[in-house]
Amino acid sequence: MVGKEMSLRNRLSKSSEKPEEDDPGNPTKESLEAPSNGRVDIKQLIAKKIQLTAEAEELKPFFMKEVGTHFDDFVTNLIEKSASLDNGGCALTSFSVLEGENKHRAKDFRAPPEHGKIFVIRQSLLDELFEVDHIRTIYHMFIALLILFILSTLVVDYIDEGRLVLEFSVMSYAFGKLPIALWTWCAMFLSTLSLPYFLFQHWARGYSKSSHPVIHSLLHGLLFMVFQIGVLGFGPTYVVLAYTLAPASRCIVVFEQIRFIMKAHSFVRENVPRVLKSAKEKSSTVPVPTVNQYLYFLFAPTLIYRDNYPRTPTIRWGYVAMQFAQIFGCLFYVYYVFERLCAPLFRNIKQEPFSARVLVLCVFNSILPGALVLFLTFFAFLHCWLNAFAEMLRFGDRMFYKDWWNSTSYSNYYRTWNVVVHDWLYYYAYKDFLWFFTKRFRSAAMLAVFAVSAIVHEYVLAVSLSFFYPVLFVLFMFFGMAFNFIVNDSRKRPIWNVMMWTSLFAGNGVLLCFYSQEWYARQHCPLKNPTLLDYVRPRSWTCRYVF
Repeated sequence: MVGKEMSLRNRLSKSSEKPEEDDPGNPTKESLEAPSNGRVDIKQLIAKKIQLTAEAEELKPFFMKEVGTHFDDFVTNLIEKSASLDNGGCALTSFSVLEGENKHRAKDFRAPPEHGKIFVIRQSLLDELFEVDHIRTIYHMFIALLILFILSTLVVDYIDEGRLVLEFSVMSYAFGKLPIALWTWCAMFLSTLSLPYFLFQHWARGYSKSSHPVIHSLLHGLLFMVFQIGVLGFGPTYVVLAYTLAPASRCIVVFEQIRFIMKAHSFVRENVPRVLKSAKEKSSTVPVPTVNQYLYFLFAPTLIYRDNYPRTPTIRWGYVAMQFAQIFGCLFYVYYVFERLCAPLFRNIKQEPFSARVLVLCVFNSILPGALVLFLTFFAFLHCWLNAFAEMLRFGDRMFYKDWWNSTSYSNYYRTWNVVVHDWLYYYAYKDFLWFFTKRFRSAAMLAVFAVSAIVHEYVLAVSLSFFYPVLFVLFMFFGMAFNFIVNDSRKRPIWNVMMWTSLFAGNGVLLCFYSQEWYARQHCPLKNPTLLDYVRPRSWTCRYVF
């Protein structure tokens, strides 16, 4: 940093000293200081202006880089200082009340409030970037591309059909049986609101009074596990499969199922240490959160429970309406991407049997729509959806993602792509694993987190698409895990950002190709009496389409 500052200062000093040097052969200086006719020569003035502009353009990137570096350091230090001074609303985040022979482990791996998740009022990164005209122009480009997709679809339909075909059959099919999905969500919400809260309340108020606190805790813990696995785990999955919901309706149920499981776990995980600490100190009051605090947490765009969060003073309803409008725009965008880029591709592929040639062509032709779906999913959910609910709830901390697009390593990409889920995995999976098995098993803890994440991702796709085809699991668990260690945080050169984007685009193309092929194969090659093995065996490898 010091070397860069000295370099910039030297450039500035040289630039400022250059006009002061005595150069008898410099006509610019002579003409400006002592014009022959009493007027400044216009040509010499233009030449001087061009020279100064060139020098300014040469210094501009160095100046902007220095300003950006100092600004980032200043903001980071400011957040860290403010977070260390303000611990309000931060509960204990680990079982730090353990003593005795396990005290050394608790001391090393406990997560006190100042080291846990700190919530501060801050905007989402894209909201800040969209205030810059250059960045907002990229947003306008995507809107223009959507307009062209719409016009292309209308023109092609008019040429082929002789009329405008304003049908959204794919979208209406994807959200089929939506009322059943909404009723299932209501049941999940009411059960998550009532059972975990009253189960925890009953345990907390009876813990210090019980003559057998260990048995008391084990009984309530067992009931909580039954709720998590039986009610929230198997219940929604059974509804999805029994009523054969459409893919998008299934996604709604499955995503909300996982969210409620993670929310309930966080609520219990954050409050149990407080009750244990209160019982150890023989306090007369039991720290049980109110129903309103728990209810707010169920809707808040975070998976880390706190009694209180930083709040914004007002609700900008125009901002909320804009976010929901952008969500609907992204839905139609995805529809037109599939209509114009995916449907023609797989409509042609299904005319040929499965082969290496078909597979390679399919992967490379799927990269562009896969990349567009990646961007649209990120923008619709991680930005628009979460910001809309954050604004309605006046939730202050809007850091739902970081600048993952600047990542030069996959380890940084995993940390910044989805901060909401990453925080839950970090505090409740990774750190708890280390607390359980000591610091020596960091690699095992990371492997366990990858395995949990890969299994959950594959579960979502398997239930939503009605077949098990572990392409995502293989990419995530093997290639993703390998890249996490090989392309690590020590890689800082821009070429690694290019490599990261290349592999990311290629991976999304592979996912879109393989799952779309399997989907078409199962639609056109149905089995009369499928067995359990038929749901696991890839149909696209053996299917021969019949027309």
